[in-house]
Amino acid sequence: MRTMTRAVFWMALAACGGGVWADDWPCFMGPTHDGVSAETNLVTSWPEQGPPLMWKMDVGLSYSAPSVVKGALYLFHRIGGEEVLECLDAATSARRWQASYPTDYVDRYGYNGGPRATPLVSGDQVFTFGAAGEFCCFNARTGAVIWQRQINQELAVPQNFFGVGSTPLLEGKLLIVNAGGPNGAGVVALDRDTGKTVWQATDEGASYASPRCATIGGQRFAFIFGRGGLVALDPANGKVFWRFPLRSKLVESVNAASPVIVGDLVFVSASYQTGGALLRCRKDGNDVVWRDEVLSTHWATSMHRDGYLYGFNGRHEKGTTLRCVELATAKLMWEQPALTRCQMIYANGHYLILNEWGKLMLTRLTPKGCEIICTAQVLDPERPSYIAPVLADGFLYVRNERQLLCFDLRADRTKK
Repeated sequence: MRTMTRAVFWMALAACGGGVWADDWPCFMGPTHDGVSAETNLVTSWPEQGPPLMWKMDVGLSYSAPSVVKGALYLFHRIGGEEVLECLDAATSARRWQASYPTDYVDRYGYNGGPRATPLVSGDQVFTFGAAGEFCCFNARTGAVIWQRQINQELAVPQNFFGVGSTPLLEGKLLIVNAGGPNGAGVVALDRDTGKTVWQATDEGASYASPRCATIGGQRFAFIFGRGGLVALDPANGKVFWRFPLRSKLVESVNAASPVIVGDLVFVSASYQTGGALLRCRKDGNDVVWRDEVLSTHWATSMHRDGYLYGFNGRHEKGTTLRCVELATAKLMWEQPALTRCQMIYANGHYLILNEWGKLMLTRLTPKGCEIICTAQVLDPERPSYIAPVLADGFLYVRNERQLLCFDLRADRTKK
């Protein structure tokens, strides 16, 4: 069922230069791959029932966040025996097109059988990576299939704990994939236009963390936080620069939070009694700035701001806390209990936090503490949500296993 309200898209003022532009959310963790939006002029409070609801709809099974580009929302989910990619009007939820293919994925631990990876949108292409390893490229305007590959089948990738859950990263013309294949196919790079393998490297098992790229000391790096730890390689050719082991001693464990990059520093962290490490990176190796259990993140990637890390420490619902940690020293500044496990993004000077039972929180986080400005129960608390919010053009999108909602966060809703 869909509830629709007409919306006029808001153009945000650019933080630099004063120009007018629309801030899209084209991929996992947003336009800068770190959960940060440059949008401003957003609401700084809302009533008890939450921000104004634009529309809501029932959706298929999935742990995949939507992606939004130029007023089009791309939703990746499972309906019956098919993985489905839909293109919707982001303002109204009206369907523009739909594409699908069959899947027989069954989760080993009883979680839902829908896709985990977020659609990646670039130009006229949309890329999806299904729970069983089906990698597809679609035309973003029509939904026509450009190319398809059965990555897990082709590379003999063993089924991971919860299926495929690492969203690929687009680096120039290459798709960097944390594939987890044996025989030198732990990380692969595919040509975005043809899907053909350009290079492959390592025997690193797949994880649930998505790759990140950065230029450090004039060298371009790709950082893959795989099953056994962090791998630094050259994204142009797959040459491995170095590895840093970081893995729980527990066999049934995963690395799921993506690397956090701050200048020449890279922070990686995992739950399951693992902890985190801050590395100073160079081409010929790394220096361990610190390694500590002060921030053991499960699936939610920590966020950095002004020399501090903000992240969720803990594995289980009970006992997980939001923590502020000084980046340079690993000093714990404070912790906020009783939020349960959460995902968050940053925009307009605030952190938008969605907990696993559908409670949305508007907060202000500083090294001095956590200020919860307002909250609202926006999703069905009977259905878990492990998916970070998405912000595009002043609209906030949140979802759980069965519902997708759109809220209006524009401070000036009359702006044309």
